[in-house]
Amino acid sequence: MSSLSPTGTQIHLSRGTVTAQIAQVGASLRGLAVGGVDLVARYPEDIPTPSCSGVVLAPWPNRVRDGVWRDAGTVRQLSISEPKLNNAIHGLLRFTAYEIEQSDAAATLRATIHPQTGYPYEIETSVTYALTDAGIEVTHTLTNRSDTEAPVALGTHPFVTIGDVDPRNLVLRVPAQTLLETDERMLPLKATPASEELRTGVRLGGVTLDTGFADLTPDDDGRVRHSLTAPDGRRVTVWQGPEFEFVQVFTTTNYPDHVLAVAIEPMTTPVDGLNSGLGIRRLSPGETWTLSWGIDLT
Repeated sequence: MSSLSPTGTQIHLSRGTVTAQIAQVGASLRGLAVGGVDLVARYPEDIPTPSCSGVVLAPWPNRVRDGVWRDAGTVRQLSISEPKLNNAIHGLLRFTAYEIEQSDAAATLRATIHPQTGYPYEIETSVTYALTDAGIEVTHTLTNRSDTEAPVALGTHPFVTIGDVDPRNLVLRVPAQTLLETDERMLPLKATPASEELRTGVRLGGVTLDTGFADLTPDDDGRVRHSLTAPDGRRVTVWQGPEFEFVQVFTTTNYPDHVLAVAIEPMTTPVDGLNSGLGIRRLSPGETWTLSWGIDLT
């Protein structure tokens, strides 16, 4: 661990040629490299986390319209955390400094969501980052410590890359059948068929996305795999376990020190999921939900 920065204590992991950096604030994955090649887009140490990079999104990811949701017949008002679009966005732990347990090749960060405005539940959370031979495996748990059933969802926000390649020349593949259209406030409009081009591969420099996808096609092991492929054939894969039924893909030209960056974001629920109920898990008192995703280089 190193000294405090705007993102808190910095955790450094190492296993063979694989290294990672995790920030205490938001339990954010802010660095991952294999053989010295970055797989996660880094940003300067002396700035706050840009664009929610690498942050854990709980107890909901993405947006809630006007911060209002209906909870078993009760209307609840969350704090508006996206004033520009008048939404509540990306949960309640974005700016939380987690408790840390660390070994050389793994770290577990823990934080509790306490009852608060618009979310009257107590949820214990943890995230474990464990290095593998080819990248990293991430495991989340959410445990309901409330006296009543609690609705929860979770997402992640990693910005992925192949650091020695112009990102505009990477080929993006997302195995989705359905695209979730949104309006000018990034709130849901309708579901439409996703393009075949995205499933077979599209040049990253040729697309602009802040888009949710559903009906993801898993591989034989039950994992869904999204990828960025370099011209020389190297591939970075973001995989998500079956608990994650959705993915958000976000491209930006405003990421620090990068001409183009892309976040591939596994999510258990789509935009405004607290209202639609899609993918929302209702935990009984004392119940724990475990889910996982990861990043590999091949």
